[in-house]
Amino acid sequence: MTFSIVAKEGDAVGIAVQSKFVSVGSVVPFASADAGAIATQSFANVAYGEDGLEHLRNGLTAEETVERLTEEDDEAERRQVGVVGVRGSDASASQPDADAFGDADGSVAGFTGEDCFDTALDVQGENYTVQGNILENEETVYAMAGAFEDANGGLPERLLAALEAGDEAGGDSRGKQAAALYVVKPEGGYDGGNDRWIDVRVDDHETPIQELRRVFKLYDVTLLGRKEPDDVQELDGQTAKEVAETLVDLGHLDVDEGTSSGSRTASDDVEDAEGVVAFAEPQREALEAFRGFNNFENHSLPTIEDALARGWDDAEGEGEERMVDAIWHGLQRLERQ
Repeated sequence: MTFSIVAKEGDAVGIAVQSKFVSVGSVVPFASADAGAIATQSFANVAYGEDGLEHLRNGLTAEETVERLTEEDDEAERRQVGVVGVRGSDASASQPDADAFGDADGSVAGFTGEDCFDTALDVQGENYTVQGNILENEETVYAMAGAFEDANGGLPERLLAALEAGDEAGGDSRGKQAAALYVVKPEGGYDGGNDRWIDVRVDDHETPIQELRRVFKLYDVTLLGRKEPDDVQELDGQTAKEVAETLVDLGHLDVDEGTSSGSRTASDDVEDAEGVVAFAEPQREALEAFRGFNNFENHSLPTIEDALARGWDDAEGEGEERMVDAIWHGLQRLERQ
């Protein structure tokens, strides 16, 4: 019914989960940058979340946290939980002989009760634990572990890669409905006001993991800062023409050097797009309007133009969707802040 991964990378720790259960993101994931992250599932005992984080915060390792949670729960054998702490040693409560690895800064543990519905298991690796129940097969969990280890990018990309690999390997035997990605880091939240670095959910969708990736890209471009590039490309050639045409379609390329939109005709806008061989002031004014309309102020206008120039050919979709996807692809070369 549910498969998830809990993992740590650097000062970030988080969870990705998918389930045939509406709004799974409101039930399974718990995380705090000063403690760690927890996925509670299979007749989920949501008290495992806050109680487990408090145990981690008080110095218990992930294994000790799992032991404390389950020994206090009369229905523990129906539960499944994965825990990654920000400090301590690592182990697996359900698989004491499993190959589990960690580092001096983290601890890892998983538990699958004997009464969880088949197929149910958990596996651990360096700084991560994967767990699932009511799965199509065991390969779902192992595929997630392998994908997380092999994936490029930062923690959110690796978590999403694991989720996609699990789904492709078999996934939830009952189907698909909801997915979530929740990652915390110190001062990672909006304007540094909390630790909620990434908090993206899809509550009810036919293809929740694909939708989660789409929404994450929009979230990433909108809310996650990047280092400003040392060198930027300007839009020119066919890419400039296509971006200009898209800005026309979106209603942004309708002001030229202070001329009001009411004095221009649709054909004027089309000519602005069709005649573009390189971006100039009218097109950049339109791109600035697009940037402001979509709340992309985290990135300067030259950075947005550079991202479009670099990411346009890799982008999918049409209209605004392709613009966002292109910007996301173009930003990948820049380190997140």
